[in-house]
Amino acid sequence: MFGKFFSSKKKHNAQSTANSPESVSSSAELTLSSSESLQVIKAALQNYSSNNFPQGVLSVCLHIDVKEQQQNINVNLVMPFPCQGELEEIAANLTDTLAQSVVFNVQLKIDSVRGFSLKGSQQNIANIIAVASGKGGVGKSTTTVNLAYALIAEGAKVGILDADIYGPSVPTLIGLKGAKPRSTDGKLMTPLMAHGLHAMSIGFLVDENDATVWRGPMASGAFHQLLNETIWPELDYLLIDMPPGTGDIQLTLAQKVPVAAAVIVTTPQDIALDDAVKGITMFDKVQVPVLGLIENMSYHVCENCGHESHIFGQSGGVLMAQKKQIDLLGQLPLNIDIRQDADFGQSDIIENSAGEIASLYRRIARNITGQLFLQLDKRSPLTASIEETE
Repeated sequence: MFGKFFSSKKKHNAQSTANSPESVSSSAELTLSSSESLQVIKAALQNYSSNNFPQGVLSVCLHIDVKEQQQNINVNLVMPFPCQGELEEIAANLTDTLAQSVVFNVQLKIDSVRGFSLKGSQQNIANIIAVASGKGGVGKSTTTVNLAYALIAEGAKVGILDADIYGPSVPTLIGLKGAKPRSTDGKLMTPLMAHGLHAMSIGFLVDENDATVWRGPMASGAFHQLLNETIWPELDYLLIDMPPGTGDIQLTLAQKVPVAAAVIVTTPQDIALDDAVKGITMFDKVQVPVLGLIENMSYHVCENCGHESHIFGQSGGVLMAQKKQIDLLGQLPLNIDIRQDADFGQSDIIENSAGEIASLYRRIARNITGQLFLQLDKRSPLTASIEETE
């Protein structure tokens, strides 16, 4: 049914649209003909609801254009955050609505525009998101890299900064172990590229067999240099893979870098959750919004019988998110494919962007960008506004 009624096209970074008058309004501007079928489409878009569209698609669209041309209906949506993966869900919703009454071919296209954080931008970076954990061993770095690839799949321009000065793992995870960055002037570095992801890490600069024995201020200084002495291209999101804990680098990040928000990675295990609480508390104290919690290694599905086992406990992340009044952005399984991809510098999102694992990461990526918009952007329909009265 999907193929009969819809064909999708993907377009990145409609920057020119972002500068138009329509882009500053939280209510969509709609171009319609007198056709009844177009009114049905409008109603379907308004009634569609999800975690990132709690008040319908039209409440967050910056511009919507619906035109009827012979036997085609072209629907163009300009969105304030990347959400390419939800294209199919919206299209399926329209399919169900139109199947009984419309014989037209419908083309649905989503453009995304750059959204700027409330704290301003760093160089060419629109939004900086810190991915942190209270303790090591919860799969934070692997999650960060896969989320970066997921954001790219959703239509964003993405970079990653490995801030784990003492144990950098990003070079291995993206398949660039042993690679070295270039410098055109001897002062600034060009980030390395892996499958569309722009990356910088201390692991590119020091030998992997050398131990990084630095005191806190030295490590913080190295992090600051990596961020500011890298020639970042125009990015929608820069993910910072934070070292575990709540030390000097975390404080440096909060005090000297315009971080838009933070995301906490944990496992359902009690000891990991206790440390995750410390991470949430730290970001609260330095006034960095925490978008939500990602529960990694949430469950394991047996390859033979399909039984779901909760090896590290069950519902710990769910209860923690409720207790701290933050969103549970998603739950990821303990999966051998994720581990193997990490060891070989690969990602299932690149190889199979429509697969089950890739879909989980892409859904979490959409939740991050969607909640960043809904919670912090002044254009959000959830943002309180003050109306002047005479």
